[in-house]
Amino acid sequence: MREFSTPALVAPATSGNLTNLVSDRAKFEPERVTLSRALGDGWQKLTARQVEKEIRATAKGLIAEGIQIGDRIAIMSRTRYEWTILDFAIWYAGGCVVPIYETSSAEQIEWILSDSSATGAIVETPTHRELLETARPTHTKHVWTITEDILASLAAKGAHIDDAEIERRRSALKPETLATLIYTSGTTGNPKGVQITHANFLFECGNVVQGAADIFLKPGSSTLLFLPVAHVFGRMIQIGAISAGLHLAHCSDPVGRLAQDLSTFQPDFVLAVPRIFEKIYNAAEAKADAARKGKIFRKAAAVAIAYSQSLDSPGFNPLLRIQHKIFDALVYKKIRHAVGGKVVNAISGGSALGARLGHFYRGIGITVLEGYGLTETTAGATLNLLSALKIGSVGRPIPGTTIRIEDDGEILIKGDIVMQGYWQNEKANSEVLSSDGWFRTGDLGHIDEDGYLFITGRKKELLVTAGGKNVAPAVLEDRLRAHPLVSQCMVVGDNKPFIAALITIDQDSLKSWIAINKKDGATLDSLVNDPDLNAVIQTAVDEANKAVSRAESIRKFTILATDFTIAGGQLTAKLSIKRHVVTSQFQSQIDHLYSK
Repeated sequence: MREFSTPALVAPATSGNLTNLVSDRAKFEPERVTLSRALGDGWQKLTARQVEKEIRATAKGLIAEGIQIGDRIAIMSRTRYEWTILDFAIWYAGGCVVPIYETSSAEQIEWILSDSSATGAIVETPTHRELLETARPTHTKHVWTITEDILASLAAKGAHIDDAEIERRRSALKPETLATLIYTSGTTGNPKGVQITHANFLFECGNVVQGAADIFLKPGSSTLLFLPVAHVFGRMIQIGAISAGLHLAHCSDPVGRLAQDLSTFQPDFVLAVPRIFEKIYNAAEAKADAARKGKIFRKAAAVAIAYSQSLDSPGFNPLLRIQHKIFDALVYKKIRHAVGGKVVNAISGGSALGARLGHFYRGIGITVLEGYGLTETTAGATLNLLSALKIGSVGRPIPGTTIRIEDDGEILIKGDIVMQGYWQNEKANSEVLSSDGWFRTGDLGHIDEDGYLFITGRKKELLVTAGGKNVAPAVLEDRLRAHPLVSQCMVVGDNKPFIAALITIDQDSLKSWIAINKKDGATLDSLVNDPDLNAVIQTAVDEANKAVSRAESIRKFTILATDFTIAGGQLTAKLSIKRHVVTSQFQSQIDHLYSK
């Protein structure tokens, strides 16, 4: 058993609540630009005073509509400006926010609204409203639609509510008051409501902001939020930005508008999951291959990685510095331009990024700070910092947090970031929360001599082969997904004689591959058994197998003709694989792997 702690930089809150972050900023720095709202092809800048005024007016509208102190109000929407305003407005009105992913099914919506006893729901579009109406329980009396000019509408309805009522409700919120119920998108069973208080968020965001002050408190710092605010990771950055007075904007359409919004807003740091960083790398490589410059790109990537690694070692390599400078002009600058041109730092979480990509991005001028946490820990429990960075790890505990590694490798977390428990689920609470405050994550890892945490797998996802070998799928899956042609993969082999894998293909990369290999007219359906494509995937498998022993290595694989998606039910909203669903849907392919 091993433990590592980091002293708190911000003490646990003994008074106040999250609304103070907005009101204090408006009071002490009223003209500071804190939010920007997408307006056509540009941005409308809003000061702290304007933001507070809109939040207050929206809260008055909610009160006029009948929202009471303690009511739980659901928000079902993509990431957008209104999400942030409504989040704080519900708190100003004395309520509790229940996020719902906009991709949720009617069954999931019904479960969350019923389990949380939500009295109201805010949806983004009329289509969402139609879906919600099919699932709405009788106690969910109010439904509002964002695209029907919700902010102006609520402001008009609440014009007669005075400020004294707002202050009465704000003062009713204590640090221990429930701020949000976030339903975990579990890979099995119904999602559980994670209870996060105002104190949880204040401690998490306060210590992350102070711990990473060279990012959050840097003069002129800004970020474009494009991950779901329904996820605790995006929510923490939203609240942290408000807390720090950092300039925040939202991208509601990452597929269609992200490149444009990055170019026009030009943030200096972003928040993303590893899959985003993989796609940026893969797109750059595919573009180079299509222009017959693939060898140049791969040499540039190797130099970037070597250059980053050299920053952690003493000595000076003149040739490497010259190569790096040349490739910066030829390659790296173009990649930085693709993410807006000014991004110098990024925070990554949700799954493993990997040392290779971490070094690549630092080598091209974008330092990715990898962290680790769960909904149950109010987002980040560990984080690499610019002043304390070990690429390949997920960092040290954030200030005020302790990490323990049990004898079986399970990661335990203790501190004021740990949730208050699952909503109305004592059985689940007893399984993960100890009497002395430790939260059992179910993840496996180790802490090195410097206090950096490394994730090695998921306790419940360990496969045990017929030969009795324990295999952590994440190690192999993370490496496989690093290949440009691989979109998703799932390692199988529980109680089987060897390890195998189901692999899906990235459609964008496949188009480039088809053109380069002159397979005109080919489709994924026609290529799943193509010897050339399978040979390329075999090289990816061989590379992944270098990370494990022979007994843990992938012996066979099959390429699937369809990808794993949220809509298909194979992925959760945070893009984790629902292993039981994939196993059920592709049982015949799995059986075939072991039949020959």
